[in-house]
Amino acid sequence: MQGELRDLNRYPDRDAVALRAALADYLGHGLVAANVWAANGSNEVQQQLLQTFAGPGRTALGFGPSYSMHPLLAQGTGTRWIGALRDPDFGLTPDAAVAQLDEHDPDVVFLCSPNNPTGTALDSTVVGAVLERARGMVVVDEAYTEFRRAGTPTALELLPQHPRLVVSRTMSKAFGFAGGRLGYFAADPAVVDAVQLVRLPYHLSAITQAAARAAVAQRDALLANVEVIKVQRDRIVGTLRARGFRVADSDANFVLFEVGGDQKIVWQRLLDRGVLIRDVGLPGWLRVTAGTPAETDAFLEALT
Repeated sequence: MQGELRDLNRYPDRDAVALRAALADYLGHGLVAANVWAANGSNEVQQQLLQTFAGPGRTALGFGPSYSMHPLLAQGTGTRWIGALRDPDFGLTPDAAVAQLDEHDPDVVFLCSPNNPTGTALDSTVVGAVLERARGMVVVDEAYTEFRRAGTPTALELLPQHPRLVVSRTMSKAFGFAGGRLGYFAADPAVVDAVQLVRLPYHLSAITQAAARAAVAQRDALLANVEVIKVQRDRIVGTLRARGFRVADSDANFVLFEVGGDQKIVWQRLLDRGVLIRDVGLPGWLRVTAGTPAETDAFLEALT
């Protein structure tokens, strides 16, 4: 990183080739720098995708409840947003997904896996069915994928057979790099080339590129805490279900659970006991983030 700081009087590499190569090495699956693009957080990555493949006169579709920024990014790029729905258990079946594609014929499809705010992951058959039926681009948002349970697939496995597939990632979650603002995607090199037509000049600073490369190089140390969080996540799921709560399956670093009443009242009562969790706007449901064993103890005791 010292070299990058020494050269701050010069513009950064506008193509971020070294960073993209490092990210490709981290992702594996035979990917190279030409398959990867990076920007200021996954929000900018997805905005660039909509600028490239959507816009006025085109549509984007997502299955809610899901990431709240997807419709906002669509609005900001002049893209008409189509809000389809997930199943009552927050999952999605191939037939239900394909039925929505047949009805709306979107230019861009967003799939969130693991889903935000529910934590549920999609089976590869769902992603495969969407890829076979969709006319346009399919973006799989995998912001929380490092927290997925063993056996939960990643859409990266499908990239070689599907040139219209984009897998979006971020370093904000598992890497603890939210302040560094680094999101990226993996796709066919033609998709990367197309997105470069809409990027702003020098959109990634030299400091951001250097810090992100350092974080990727130290991934073993930075991602060690992921396993600790997964243990606490599974502990929360198991304990709540044993107590009779309805809990969404989670492959993320948080757990969504049904409180059996007004979630605002339960949220306030937990806060009164010194525990702050999230009300994500789903009536009757609250979301708790998995943290340290002591934090899990405090949450479970306060909920009792």
